[in-house]
Amino acid sequence: MHTSRTPARIVIADDQDIARNGLRWLVESDPTMCVVGETTSGPNASVVSRDTHADVLLLKFPADAELALDTLRQVVNECGSVRTIILAEALDHPGIASALDLGARGVILRDSPADVLFNSIRCVTAGGWWIDRGEMPNLDASLRTLRRRRRATAFGLTSRELEIIKTVVGGSTNKEIAETFSISENTVKRHLSHIFNKLGASNRVELALFASHHRLI
Repeated sequence: MHTSRTPARIVIADDQDIARNGLRWLVESDPTMCVVGETTSGPNASVVSRDTHADVLLLKFPADAELALDTLRQVVNECGSVRTIILAEALDHPGIASALDLGARGVILRDSPADVLFNSIRCVTAGGWWIDRGEMPNLDASLRTLRRRRRATAFGLTSRELEIIKTVVGGSTNKEIAETFSISENTVKRHLSHIFNKLGASNRVELALFASHHRLI
């Protein structure tokens, strides 16, 4: 674990100069951290991380995830001691779970507050995982959550619709669902109608089978 005498050594990988400069300024506002290198995504990220003996790589996750995933593979293979934190536009990006599978130790939103960035760096340098706004002692659970979000997004489901699907699969009636979420039964019916339309299900049994098959819950 790092102290003020041994600042965490950070490398920033972002294709935009302005973004890198802003992130450098933010990171170095904390005396327990220092930026030892800046680069773009791609092969240079692993080279700079290795040559600077970095502790943490802050890796921007672009809309096209393949470049970032290739970069992460290289970093993991060539700089095993470097812990990568993904800077993502959205947590339901389809490549986030793949990045964690490959060995990323943290994921935060690019517009996260400074304290979230600092806490995520401290967490991963201490050997933990950080997902969004909190330390995640159980990475498997985090991966399952991210994959579920990705599948839900693919079908156009909202978070409330996912919650209702879970209660339906659990055997709740419309009245019980309404009581659970403090909404009217008519609202429950509207939610179910939207869910059926999105998934192509015509009844609760088909909905439960679909949800189970696609691991939506």
